Parts: sequence; structure tokens; C-alpha cells
Amino acid sequence: MNLQFSNNLSYFQTGIFNVLNDKKSKLIANGKKVYNLSVGTPDFKPDKHVIDALINSASNPDNWKYSLCDLPELTESVCTYYKNRFNVDLSSNEVMSLYGSQEGLAHIGLSLCNKGDIVLVPNPGYPIFEIGPYLSGAEIIHYPLLSENNYLPDLKNIDEDILYKTKFMVVSYPLNPVCAIAPPDFYDELIKFAKKYNIIIIHDNAYSDIIYDDNIGGSFLSHKGAKEVGVEFYSLSKSFNITGARVSFVLGNEEIINHFKMLRSQIDYGIFLPIQYAAIAALNGPQDSVKKHCREYEKRRNALCSGLRDIGWDVPDSKGTMFAWAPIPKNYKTSYEFCMDLMEKSGVICTPGSAFGTLGEGYVRFALVLPVDVIRQAIKSIKDCNIIL
Repeated sequence: MNLQFSNNLSYFQTGIFNVLNDKKSKLIANGKKVYNLSVGTPDFKPDKHVIDALINSASNPDNWKYSLCDLPELTESVCTYYKNRFNVDLSSNEVMSLYGSQEGLAHIGLSLCNKGDIVLVPNPGYPIFEIGPYLSGAEIIHYPLLSENNYLPDLKNIDEDILYKTKFMVVSYPLNPVCAIAPPDFYDELIKFAKKYNIIIIHDNAYSDIIYDDNIGGSFLSHKGAKEVGVEFYSLSKSFNITGARVSFVLGNEEIINHFKMLRSQIDYGIFLPIQYAAIAALNGPQDSVKKHCREYEKRRNALCSGLRDIGWDVPDSKGTMFAWAPIPKNYKTSYEFCMDLMEKSGVICTPGSAFGTLGEGYVRFALVLPVDVIRQAIKSIKDCNIIL
């Protein structure tokens, strides 16, 4: 049988994390000590009250049915949380749950785009930012994020012919992978920009609770006019260490959310009820662990970035996210080549910046997912293998 598959698959490459994992397995099989700083999965435990809420709910057989929609208690919890956390007023019609922000970003373009519509996505940026619009039939145009501009988009220098044809723009701060944050006045400028060109803003706010140096993680929706022009994705994955539960929310413009709800009603039957109850517990419960883990990430950031600088690798301090973004040594041509060599020689695994777009070439991303003492061991291993010249 001659099987034929979608041409869309030609857009995808073999996942870099699969490549790194295969290499890691071979090194371990050969007795090599490895330090996996590639995948951004928190190593902290969820709070007990969150786990208990899921277990107690799962023990009720009635909670194993289709949920079909969000529990009113969940929607109310999100609205209360956003008011307390970001001073943002939301109504129940401005909130919808998702199976993680990745799922939401993959699908929202299907409710917004017609074939050929232009979507602006960051370069470097997280891959789903462009994969979702691509699957919607949109034309992807990248806006550059450069270190000399603090990794902020230069809104004034995007071609107006493009802007008047753009359907939506994806923005995210603190930004994975480049670990940059945006000042509050950037969002005011962004909202004016969106109104001028009639562009919907999709803001991914996954890392607002992991931000350093006494900076405050905010919300796009806290700025005047934000709900007129767009929506925000807020994830519980990293803030509450429940990545596997796959629960996040899209919030903001009611019309956008209503159309998105209509689409998603055709492709799923709602978030599993025990996970909804776990999310309620996370949102309503004590937030001490969120701040505690942020402080621990900052200690890891300090240990990694300053430690690498001490051995001659000029790595800037991450401003936010659970990652660090580092230029590769000048004697290497590509980030992939450097990552493979670093892994082979030191056992330290990081992600090549090329996985995040053409402007990610020349950089690597480290995930802050190991304790400080282990990070120091990893740095010693890098130093001892003499890869940094």
C-alpha cells in the first residue's frame, strides 16, 4: 500500500529533545556522568494541597465523566486569582481553560485565521508560536529580537504593508528562550500599535512568576485597552510545578474567547474534573511555594551564569524564565555542533539555539532544573574538559 501523508509534516523537523535524549542514553550506557540542563521540566514537587485535591476528586466515580465545560468554581478561582495577582478584573466570559498553553497556541489560529493571513511571531521564539499559525494556513512572518534592543520588537520598523495585512501577533515576556523581560511601557506601546493596525495580540505569560532581581512579573491584561486588542495565556505548569497535568487558561477579549470556545467544543470534551479541582486548589491555596521556588531558580541562575563567567564563558544573567541564554564560544560555527561536543566532552546537556529560530543560531539554552550544588559540578566538568577557550 502506498501511504500518502500531509505535506504539513515537511514543515517539522525531528524534535531536538529526541536527538539530545538519544545521545544522553548512549553516554549513560557508556558510563558517562551527565548533567541534563536541556528540558524545562521543574524538579520541584507540587504542593500537597494540590495533590490531595486531585486524589480526593479522582476517588469520586462521578468525576470520571466528561466535564464538557469549566466548573464555575474554576472560572471564579481564575478571576479572583487574576484580581489578586495582577489587579485585573475578569468576567466568567473572559476565561477558558486549555490543555496547557501549548495546546491553546496550537489551536487558536484555527479560530482567527483564513488561509494566507499574516501572523507575526518572534525570532528567536518558542516553536509552537509559529507551528500553530502554520497549521492554520497562515503566512508566517518573523519579527527579529536582537540583544542590542534587549530582545524587544522594534515595532516602528516593521513594514506597514505587512502590518495592515496582519491578523495577529504573538508576544511573550518573560521570553523563552532568550530570558528577557519587557518594561511596563512596552505593553502600552504594543496596545497602541495593535489598535492602529487592527492586529490581535496573543500574549503568552507562562513565566510571570519566575522573574529575577526584584523585577515584578505582570500581565498584559493589566494595561489599559489590552482586552480590546487581545488575549493572554496563563499556565499553571511552571508556577505550580504541575506540567504533566496540562492545565492553563486563555483570558481577555470576550469575542476572541467565544469563537475559540466554539472551535474547541468540536475537538475536546473539557478538562478532566480532578485536574480542574487541583487547579482550583492551586489558585485558591497559599502561594508561598511559588515565591520560594522563584528564589531557588534565582540561586540556580546565579550559580550557572556567574559560574560560567568565572571559567571564561561570558554568559549574561537571565532576567526571567527557568532558563539561561548563552552565546557559544567563538571557535564553534553552529550551536548544534557545540551542544554535541559539550555533551560528549563534559556530559552537560543544553539545547542549541537554532531550535528556536534562525536568530537563535550562535546561542544555547540551559534549563535551571538541577540544584545549585549539581550545577556547580556541571560547571567544573565544563572547565575540566577545556572546551571554553
